[in-house]
Amino acid sequence: MTARIMVVEDEEAITVLLRYNLEAEGYRVEVVGRGDEAEVRLREAVPDLMLLDWMLPGLSGIELCRRLRLRAETERLPVIMLTARGEEGERVRGLATGADDYIVKPFSVPELLARVRALLRRAKPEHLSSLLKSGDIELDRETRRVHRAGREINLGPTEFRLLEFLMQSPGRVYTREQLLDGVWGRDVYIDERTVDVHIGRLRKAIRRGREPDPIRTVRGSGYAFNERFAGTVAA
Repeated sequence: MTARIMVVEDEEAITVLLRYNLEAEGYRVEVVGRGDEAEVRLREAVPDLMLLDWMLPGLSGIELCRRLRLRAETERLPVIMLTARGEEGERVRGLATGADDYIVKPFSVPELLARVRALLRRAKPEHLSSLLKSGDIELDRETRRVHRAGREINLGPTEFRLLEFLMQSPGRVYTREQLLDGVWGRDVYIDERTVDVHIGRLRKAIRRGREPDPIRTVRGSGYAFNERFAGTVAA
């Protein structure tokens, strides 16, 4: 299951940054720009985690967090507070209101993602399972091993990360640029054609004979792990 994260933030540049990086991690992301609108949305559906800005139009993040803790449906919702306020007293106030964690702008994206994973691991461990399964393919994050139809498949570290990244969001089409950012990292310069090379190696490693290909090529867009693969059987 993919965790759903609600980002309550009114600064467009930050929402774009958060959506891009969270979706690259495989999360489903909903962005809301006002505190009062977020309160309405939360009455319709509760996400798995919330990134909440301190200063918001309509209703402040502090007040929204306080109200969340008074409702049975949201009293245990994991909340990470985002704010430009860095003084100790303000951090204490945010945590005392009910936030589970606190990060100060400008923040490090890898640090924020690590905090999201850590909080989800505690609150929603089912979303961070060590085993990814689809069809006859199993990928174990802890042992770093992949099996198909009972046989072990030897993958290089890059092909393993590529398969893991795609399997986290079956059906979602990733551009080559998104795959480069998600698998190799944004600070590494590699030509986009490198993605095609590693996709080719991955396909060659995980297929034998007439076995169906779990990787779908989308012309003009990129690649996806075929969401229909879970129902296929090797010929």
